[in-house]
Amino acid sequence: MADLNPQNIPLSLYIHMPWCVRKCPYCDFNSHAVPDGKLSLELEQEYLQALVEDLKTQVEFAQGRAIHSIFIGGGTPSLISAKAYQWLFAQLKALIPFEQECEITLEANPGTVEHDPFADYLVAGINRLSIGVQSFNREHLQKLGRIHSNDDAILAIQHAKQAGFKRVNVDLMHSLPEQTLEQALNDLKLAVENGATHISWYQLTIEPNTVFFRTQPILPAEDILEDIQEQGEAYLKVNGFINYEVSAWRKEQPSAHNLNYWQFGDYLAIGAGAHGKVTQVDGVYRFQKTRLPKDYLAKVPAENLQFKRIEDEDLPFEFMMNALRLVDGVEAQLYAERTGLDLADLAVLDALKQRQLMVDNTKILNCTEKGHVFLNSVLETFL
Repeated sequence: MADLNPQNIPLSLYIHMPWCVRKCPYCDFNSHAVPDGKLSLELEQEYLQALVEDLKTQVEFAQGRAIHSIFIGGGTPSLISAKAYQWLFAQLKALIPFEQECEITLEANPGTVEHDPFADYLVAGINRLSIGVQSFNREHLQKLGRIHSNDDAILAIQHAKQAGFKRVNVDLMHSLPEQTLEQALNDLKLAVENGATHISWYQLTIEPNTVFFRTQPILPAEDILEDIQEQGEAYLKVNGFINYEVSAWRKEQPSAHNLNYWQFGDYLAIGAGAHGKVTQVDGVYRFQKTRLPKDYLAKVPAENLQFKRIEDEDLPFEFMMNALRLVDGVEAQLYAERTGLDLADLAVLDALKQRQLMVDNTKILNCTEKGHVFLNSVLETFL
């Protein structure tokens, strides 16, 4: 394995806010309901200070790099005030500078955006919103355990645009319990017509340790799932959206933060249960934080860090699992730059090209159209 040069790899930052008003039955994320649906000022301040202390333990991983992008996920990050984020960013910048055009995304749920006007979050330094709509259908929202109405969702998108946000992602799920083709297409229509510039459109999956896993809902038949996927993609294309990743569609530039994930870039991570990845000259490392908020707050920051090197034999799969999700793939040179391994040693590539599952081009790593259809099978060959 060749020495790696972290300075050539973009560095992002993930911030986890672990609280929600209510836990949704499909959700397997590290999220926890807050008493009475409201986060106390004392807990907010304690947690924010812990985030700052957390980043102090990771400064050495930056190795002179500035923060390329920030994603604040959860949970429901919009439960935290805009003023709190303004304070937090000032503290974080003092530890590791932000790039001048640093993309800062905040996840917001329509049912919680009344905490502060969107304009206040814009002033605080957040320049991209990701609104967790999931559906505009009243019955589907109820089945998904969402606390907002379809009107709340529409107003949230409109208010974000009126506040001055030029980049607004809308999260939508399809293939919901008993969902019809018409209902799925109507969800996309409402997102597009109300001003979404980016849509994350993905199929509902039933995950372990969720209410839906214990009490399985009735999902649409296979032929309806195929129609939803095919006609939904056609609708988005006709309306000017570009599919640049398996479930990501854009009318504006791609999400810089997610693109860095998919291109196997580095990312620091602060907050309960947050996961990070950093490159050192001797290898690539992953780390994660203590999951439960009370445990995270109780421990000193260094005790929250669980650090592990990715073994060389696992790197091909780790790299391809991200890179091949991109519709246009990645430059082939990134493989050596971000793993320290020689692409010529990856014998399985020739077999995949012969089977017409990967593009026969020495300058890019990308699946063919057929390869994208059978992406899971392609990825298994790198294990």
